[in-house]
Amino acid sequence: MLKSSKQFYNYLIMTLILAFFMQTFNQSLHHLFNHLTLIHTLTFTLLSISLLTFYIINKPRTVYLIDFACFKPPSTFRVSYATAIEHGHIILASQPKSIAFLVKIFERSGLGEETVLPHTLHYLPPNPSMMDARDESESVIFSAMDSLLQQTGINPKDIDILIVNCSLFAPTPSLSAMVVNKYKMRSNVKSYNLSGMGCSAGLISIDLAKRLLQVHPESYAVVISTEILTPNSYRGKERSMLLSNCLFRMGGAAILLTNKRSQSTHAKYSLLHVIRTHKGSEDKSYRCVSQEEDSEGHVGIALNLDLMAIAADSLKSNISTIGPLVLPVTEQLLFLFNLLGRKMFKLDLKPYIPNFKKAFDHFCIHAGGRAVIDELQKRLKLSSEHVEASRMTLHRFGNTSSSSLWYELGYMEAKGRMKKGDRVWQIGFGSGFKCNSAVWECNREIEATKNGAWADCIHRYPANEPEIVKL
Repeated sequence: MLKSSKQFYNYLIMTLILAFFMQTFNQSLHHLFNHLTLIHTLTFTLLSISLLTFYIINKPRTVYLIDFACFKPPSTFRVSYATAIEHGHIILASQPKSIAFLVKIFERSGLGEETVLPHTLHYLPPNPSMMDARDESESVIFSAMDSLLQQTGINPKDIDILIVNCSLFAPTPSLSAMVVNKYKMRSNVKSYNLSGMGCSAGLISIDLAKRLLQVHPESYAVVISTEILTPNSYRGKERSMLLSNCLFRMGGAAILLTNKRSQSTHAKYSLLHVIRTHKGSEDKSYRCVSQEEDSEGHVGIALNLDLMAIAADSLKSNISTIGPLVLPVTEQLLFLFNLLGRKMFKLDLKPYIPNFKKAFDHFCIHAGGRAVIDELQKRLKLSSEHVEASRMTLHRFGNTSSSSLWYELGYMEAKGRMKKGDRVWQIGFGSGFKCNSAVWECNREIEATKNGAWADCIHRYPANEPEIVKL
């Protein structure tokens, strides 16, 4: 609708200007000045004012990230390797092959000894309830939200837009309603609850907030990203579904955004781009990550063997869109010449992978697992330092789904690496299959918060991460 309106106004303005100049073109300059009437003057003035007003009204509003906070899990919920394997031996006592598979995954997972699971999943056997799931939701979301409010000093009643994303737990009342009730937000707050969108839902929420902030001036928006594990632990023996039990851990993040120009000097980051790629029209992509029942009726998340290839293909599509927006001209020309050589002149050339290190200073790759990080590091030709935040987030917190990107950004801040003008590329993957990315620019020097999720352990990182941890 907006594009149609812009086209209409553009055509109208061009037509009026053209008519005006066609009328006066054949007259001499002296004759034109002598016969310039009040109508001509008013017409030109009104056209200029209209054009300027149209530009100001339709100019995209800059979206600022004021601050964010990540849930800091309690150490009492810690799941060490020994605990996880002991539980596996008890729960899967009659399935030695499944136990051997779990051990093999843990040895190569990249997770450390301090990741956490909700208290209900520590019981033997686990017997989670709806109440337990709500308890986890409140613990994670309220903790992150309280930290955000403390860091920013914002009053909950000043929040105009609220977006909560959680893929697998969608109760009624919704999680967004739970937040509105807890913090007594205004009755006209615009609240949204996204479910079923997978690990990339955090950036989908950012994109939704960005679009809403374009049409609601002088507003604050809060995005909360999490995944509730209590009702979604798999209790069967299928290997493709046991994998999620090994990788997913408790986590969540709350992010405060605004379009208020008065906040530009206080905000940490400016949002430059959000690019979304959806490969759901392809059957393989659509089915590669799915929630389903096994042969015994146990519900879990099944991961297809084609997952990494599909993720790579979706990343390629995302890169083709974001590349022209962020890469320097030299890199774009090298990519173009390579493409022309291969397609038009049939030259035996390897596809050119643009050097994204020339466009970005920092990379936040979804900490979905060691294999995901390894694959993206290889394809984007990144150094170990570029993927350090992703690997250390996986090690300390595990795969926290859509919130993992914020733990990674928090890691960089805690290390004191974020400088004014630095650009950050966040890349998320999710079921469907989706690859979403966001580009942020740092507005100022950022000091590490004293109470952040990394505050009490950042001095121990980067940690030594062997390829295989023998258990």
